[in-house]
Amino acid sequence: MQKKFFALSLAVILILSLAIAGCGGSSGGDNPGGGNPGGGTTYIYAATDDGLSISSDGGKTFVNRTILDGLGNDVVNGVYVSGTTIYAATEDGVAISTDGGTKFNYYNTGYGMLNNHVKGVYVSGTTIYAATLGGLSISNNGGNGWTNCTKAGNNLGNDNVRGVYASGTTIYAATLGGGLSISTDGGTTFTNRTTANGLGSDSLLGVYVSGTTIYAATYGGLSISTDGGTTFATRTNANSGLAYDVVRGVYVSGTTIYAATSFGLSISTDGGTTFATRTNANSGLADDVVLGVYVSGTTIYAATQSGGLSISTDGGTTFANYTKDNGLGKNLVWGVYVSSR
Repeated sequence: MQKKFFALSLAVILILSLAIAGCGGSSGGDNPGGGNPGGGTTYIYAATDDGLSISSDGGKTFVNRTILDGLGNDVVNGVYVSGTTIYAATEDGVAISTDGGTKFNYYNTGYGMLNNHVKGVYVSGTTIYAATLGGLSISNNGGNGWTNCTKAGNNLGNDNVRGVYASGTTIYAATLGGGLSISTDGGTTFTNRTTANGLGSDSLLGVYVSGTTIYAATYGGLSISTDGGTTFATRTNANSGLAYDVVRGVYVSGTTIYAATSFGLSISTDGGTTFATRTNANSGLADDVVLGVYVSGTTIYAATQSGGLSISTDGGTTFANYTKDNGLGKNLVWGVYVSSR
């Protein structure tokens, strides 16, 4: 059983460090996914409804990690990887592996996290950001202690946080019902962007930042801001051909936008003006309900609700599908991440 408390000396150190850092702490501005992983072996990490599945052969075979390997819970909602360190967002905290996924330790409310239900995780430098159902929790010491950002304490839009992204000292929190919360002081205070600023909906499921452009996956379309979030233009089925207005995830690679929607994977090569949609019918996508998307070089990875992980090596024209038959924990895949080492 993991320790739920710490020695007094460590507690004093944590209290002092939290007081200095405020809610947010520091971040180094890593790009989630890191673009095209270069060199070494490429690893695919699939966050499934029954474990974290890892493949080193392009998806042909997966090894599935579960609570038996140290995960807090077998329901894995998201995953982030930095080098040989893996961070899994589970229904019982953030599970961290420093040996490439052989063994995990998990960190939850017993370590000061706001809520055990973690919907997303992002890492920048040595700072871990956990999107929880109780607010945004931030750790600067490997998960052993957390500072917490909430609606009451830090003006977070809503304590139900579904996604997070950090760049430098700026944090972007996708909330359900409170819009996109942006902090430029490491999380001490947040400013909230809502439908009044052009967001398609105040309920968000994800956020991605590329350069100075913010992409918000909302229940009312894909909202894009080129002025730091002051104003948004929203792309929908009606005005751009987006497959469906409920956008579950977004990824940007170069000038191409990939939107995971409930009716297929929508791809735009003109900044979101128009989208072409890949579905089961026109490309072999395993399932039209796409929960997450990741792009590495020319390869697209689509996490689907019931068909497993779909992979395309030709820009989305055709997909090959990988399921429990390939070792996936479950065919419900919440998210995917790819890296090489």
